[in-house]
Amino acid sequence: MRDPNLAKLCDDPWLAPYLGQLHQRADHIRWVEERLTGNHMTLDEFANAHEYYGLHFRDGKWIFREWAPNATAIYLVGDFSRWQQLDEFALNYGDGNGVWEIELPADKIKHGQLYKLKMYWPGGEGERLPAYTRRAVQDPETHIFTAQVWRPEKPYEWTFVNPATPIGAPLVYESHIGMAQEEAKVGSYLEYKEKILPRIVEMGYNTVQLMGIMEHPYYGSFGYHVSNYFAASSRFGTPEELKELIDACHEAGLAVIMDLVHSHAVKNEEEGLSRFDGTLYQYFHEGDRGEHEAWDSRCFDYGKTEVLHFLLSNARYWLDEFKFDGYRFDGVTSMLYHHRGLGTGFGNYENYFDGSVDVDAFAYLALSNKLIHEVRPSAITIAEDVSGMPGLGAPLEEGGCGFDYRLAMGAPDCWFKLANDIPDEEWNIGWLYHELTSHRADEQVISYVESHDQALVGGKTFIFELIDKEMYYNMHLEAQNLVVDRGIALHKMARLSTLGAAGHGYLNFMGNEFGHPEWIDFPREGNGWSYQYARRQWNLRDDPTLKFHFLADFDEAMVNLVRDRGTLGTEAPIFRLINEGDKTMAFERQGLLFVFNFHPVKSFTDYPVDCTPGKYRLLLNTDAPEFGGHDIVQGEQTYTGTSFHDGANDRNQIHLYIPSRTGFVLERVP
Repeated sequence: MRDPNLAKLCDDPWLAPYLGQLHQRADHIRWVEERLTGNHMTLDEFANAHEYYGLHFRDGKWIFREWAPNATAIYLVGDFSRWQQLDEFALNYGDGNGVWEIELPADKIKHGQLYKLKMYWPGGEGERLPAYTRRAVQDPETHIFTAQVWRPEKPYEWTFVNPATPIGAPLVYESHIGMAQEEAKVGSYLEYKEKILPRIVEMGYNTVQLMGIMEHPYYGSFGYHVSNYFAASSRFGTPEELKELIDACHEAGLAVIMDLVHSHAVKNEEEGLSRFDGTLYQYFHEGDRGEHEAWDSRCFDYGKTEVLHFLLSNARYWLDEFKFDGYRFDGVTSMLYHHRGLGTGFGNYENYFDGSVDVDAFAYLALSNKLIHEVRPSAITIAEDVSGMPGLGAPLEEGGCGFDYRLAMGAPDCWFKLANDIPDEEWNIGWLYHELTSHRADEQVISYVESHDQALVGGKTFIFELIDKEMYYNMHLEAQNLVVDRGIALHKMARLSTLGAAGHGYLNFMGNEFGHPEWIDFPREGNGWSYQYARRQWNLRDDPTLKFHFLADFDEAMVNLVRDRGTLGTEAPIFRLINEGDKTMAFERQGLLFVFNFHPVKSFTDYPVDCTPGKYRLLLNTDAPEFGGHDIVQGEQTYTGTSFHDGANDRNQIHLYIPSRTGFVLERVP
């Protein structure tokens, strides 16, 4: 997916003093790969731990293996042993490298039975879930998770293992299965397929990002405190039902990526990896380095061969078993630095080369990207990194990590600061344009106005930031309210300018396209275990007597236009206009001219906008009546450019009437 026309990492002149460190990183990546593969196997052959460890039915018998070097004894206990510790279910110490194993006849264990490991270590004991378990279910009374034998008689038969057509630049619909439904409950994979997938197809998005897929004990963690890395969350249904959903997405031409949380792990011991064999350092760093205080979680030791075996195999597993089309890597900043990115502004290049980078984590990310693209060359990998680390999108041989894309996290920060902290008449349009268009020459970026992050408890959706309490009283069609008018206008303009200027992809969190109100708050003790804010109120979008559908209809028109024209991922936007006094901005791209007037009160007649010579017609207008606008500029307008010489350059302009708080897309016609 990487654009071959991107500049090389070493082309950045600001990196010249650090080229030695970049070469060292590249050398370290090669050294780690050689250590893992021993130069006698490929990386994808190495990343196969999930086929060795865990419970498998092979050659007419059950085989179970676990890596637990500190254990002194391990027993399988479960329904098949009446939850008693029996000698016939005692594991044998295997190859001397901390591997325990057992073989059992086919009739000893049955599909659907529950089980755990009874683990003993020097000075202690405890029950554990197998590290490689592929199914874990929650007890409705104790709320504790237990491993479940999963071997259905009829394996799922795939019909579509890839999207029906190449997706091009990713237009990502960020989703959460459980909170996708209208009802106050946990939604299912099949409900998502039935009710949400058709909406996504109609809206024009070509990629679905699924959050919270890897099993996690606490629903309210949004899936970011993972306990069972190889188990699809049973809250939403069975593994076969997840496969059915992904198959349906592929049939519809959508790619499906998932949040991959390899930046940290849940602290739970009975359900997760923490103190798995009685030690805190089996999978994680020992001492303070193994604790993420801000996230209340455990931090992996990326220098350990066994940990890399686990994580790389996990990255491969979801591609092989569930046919995912790639990943959004969560918490990359926390992985990259010993300080976890906390309390650091990353104001200059020295911050990337001051000894704070965890070179083992850097090597893991690079090798994970290499593995993913070897297993599936068309896969998409996206880095969630706020630090701007040089090289995230550069190839491994240049000392980079090899990500296809990085999230452009400066854009939402800019939009929320403008909307909340700065009066409209004082907006810095140059700063806005910079945040919408700037990225390193050696990387591709995915832009967005808001993701799930902006709407978690303590935050607001962008529309709620703009409208606030008026959302509850003045979203009916007949309501007249200046605050609502401003919010609806800026909501559309923010999305159009962000998508139009996006370098290589675009992202939206589900429901935000129609201005979903309020925040996200999962059931917890503090809210009486309510699902009120852990759902999507699609009725607001579908109600023709409310204004929400205007925002949704505009988003649909906007996304389909940009997708059908192939606007993203090709040539960069061509700057045409910024006027700080008038609060106007314009840029051109792939035969489309994007023009914006952010001024709160001033409209402009015969306003000159530079453009490529030719005739232009109005294609999309945020102020159109079908999008809740005031219909000041009639549709089907055409504009003919005028060429002239300004004394220094040959120029061409069209002259437009641009109402206040309005955005246009004009098409150059033959």
